[in-house]
Amino acid sequence: MGMNVGSPDDGEESLNSAINTTPLVDVMLVLLIIFLITIPVVTQSVNLSLPKETNQARKTKPENIELAVTKDGEIYWNTANVPNVEALKDRLRGIATMNPQPEVHIRGDEKTRYESVGRVILAAQQVGILKVSFVTEPPARGG
Repeated sequence: MGMNVGSPDDGEESLNSAINTTPLVDVMLVLLIIFLITIPVVTQSVNLSLPKETNQARKTKPENIELAVTKDGEIYWNTANVPNVEALKDRLRGIATMNPQPEVHIRGDEKTRYESVGRVILAAQQVGILKVSFVTEPPARGG
């Protein structure tokens, strides 16, 4: 950054203290060009195939298993209380051997801890259940 001080004969009264903004403009233009070049690289660096949202109506079959997890972590098989995860595994083992295997639908209270639902999913996975679905409510319409 430079400062124009005038000629030595003029004295201190002709001191010009204007700031030269040319270097600042040059730096800003260089930064702008760098950002314009790098932004497309950053936004498209990883190619992903994102899932498409589908809203399919659930087909309720009598052989499907409905598991409910309350906000307190209690597990229900249809409307019957299952005392613990081991009892759930015992009941699911019989279902896992059926051919075709019924689907397991998990309904979790919105205030349920993830850990409680995770235990049910893990139990289904450990006994060999192939298809586990989550039952949710559609969002409210209107306002």
